[in-house]
Amino acid sequence: MRLDKLLANTGYGSRKDVKALIKKKHVTINDHIVKNSASQVNPEKDSVKVNHKTLHYREYIYIMLNKPSGYVSATVDDRDKTVIDLLSSDYRLFNPFPVGRLDKDTEGLLLITNDGKLGHQLTSPTKAIEKTYYAEINGDVTEADIAQFWLGVQLDDGYTAKPATLDILQAGARSHVHVTVTEGKFHQVKRMFEAVEKQVVFLKRIQMGNLVLDDQLKPGHYRELTGTEVENLNILFQKKS
Repeated sequence: MRLDKLLANTGYGSRKDVKALIKKKHVTINDHIVKNSASQVNPEKDSVKVNHKTLHYREYIYIMLNKPSGYVSATVDDRDKTVIDLLSSDYRLFNPFPVGRLDKDTEGLLLITNDGKLGHQLTSPTKAIEKTYYAEINGDVTEADIAQFWLGVQLDDGYTAKPATLDILQAGARSHVHVTVTEGKFHQVKRMFEAVEKQVVFLKRIQMGNLVLDDQLKPGHYRELTGTEVENLNILFQKKS
């Protein structure tokens, strides 16, 4: 790998910024000062230092965020705070992005990464990755609603949603449910309940594929995925291929 690419990928600025660092003799490979930004380096074997600080290279990061209400699922936004704003500067150096989206007022599991291939697999309609939500509903959710969701409800624009699984946790004037969908239309869960004349008053994603929200994470808190969690996601895609 070229040295300037390695440094740029680990947050030391643009390639122009990196060239300036190298010109000022601030970069060493195996304790030798580097003069050429195009120098080849093996990040797994060579010791690269910037201003005497050893560079620890990681190509990808995988972060589980318990998204709070009030943040938009985007990297930048002119009006609202984004989920990326919740991350420390060390993670923002990797230029991560949210995988898929949760509405501004929706809480719960959101994967943030810089792995474009993984992000595409998780959001590709052809993969039909299951996403499970906990929802509180104004209205008494019934067995008839379960049947309708499984058949596919027609949304307000005429589109018929793919079959979804609806489980009633608590029935009544304010019902508590789990709903699992395999697609991600705009405001989909809310519109599905509107189609059966009910209203979502609270929505939280708790699972995506085989990735389950850590119940120790408070809203706005995050952690890196474990090696097992990343491996399980890869296994999931192998099965879906």
